[in-house]
Amino acid sequence: MRIILLGPPGAGKGTQAKFLTAYYHIPQISTGDMLRSAVSQGTSLGLQVKALMDSGQLISDKVIIELVENRVQQADCTNGFLFDGFPRTLPQAEAIRARAIFIDFVIEIKIGDDEIVKRLSGRRIHPASGRIYHMFYNSPCVPDKDDITGEDLIQRKDDTEAIIRERLRIYHQQTKPLLYYYKKWQSHGEEGAPRYLSINGHADVEEVRRRIFSALEKNNQK
Repeated sequence: MRIILLGPPGAGKGTQAKFLTAYYHIPQISTGDMLRSAVSQGTSLGLQVKALMDSGQLISDKVIIELVENRVQQADCTNGFLFDGFPRTLPQAEAIRARAIFIDFVIEIKIGDDEIVKRLSGRRIHPASGRIYHMFYNSPCVPDKDDITGEDLIQRKDDTEAIIRERLRIYHQQTKPLLYYYKKWQSHGEEGAPRYLSINGHADVEEVRRRIFSALEKNNQK
């Protein structure tokens, strides 16, 4: 099973990815993991990546695609793989298509911006223990206080509404066009086109998991 998982930040992609990779016995592949692995292995490509990272330069699509090509040829990808955070842009999607890196399913976890903001901005953390609360879904007994120690809870800087809105703006600008790209490709009925599944993410974790597996089972029989 070869899967691309798409959706805005905070949609629950990481949680659902764990269910999918465990069930299908496939690796979860992220660009961050690939970059770190290439650097640690000290390959020629890894040295190139390290030089770019050390100098603070962005990693080009060309380098990312080469990393992807190398990664999907490894033994643990025999049964497939799940791309996490890749492709991020249209050029990346077109590049893997041109290189015949075939995908079975593109799964979109669909959820509105306001719900994303509510989910992420409501998080509070107890710094010493790492305990996580949520002001709407898992609130502490005393507002802004840890249930066990009574110490203050904090909101991470990247959980503020302004930061979340900016992340969503970038998602809509750079990544959301991928949704239309894969929908259009499927509609043309071309051989090798991945099947596109849109999953309503406005539910708890288990219900979203059920919806994803139900859609995969139904469409995998076609």
